[in-house]
Amino acid sequence: MKIEDVRRFSPDELSDQLLSLKKEQFNLRFQAATGQLEKTHRVEEVRRDIARIKTVLRVKASTAPLSERA
Repeated sequence: MKIEDVRRFSPDELSDQLLSLKKEQFNLRFQAATGQLEKTHRVEEVRRDIARIKTVLRVKASTAPLSERA
């Protein structure tokens, strides 16, 4: 996932993406622990995608007007 793609999502969509990536990360770690992981590079991709989404969420939250912040 590229940063340009992540920036286009709304905060709600980003939260949904983050949840699905965290589930995938858990499944990948489980596969790695049991020796069933075939695509080892996917672990790093998911980790970086999570970081990208968290960064964009933080930026969007800090640039939102005070009336929209909860």
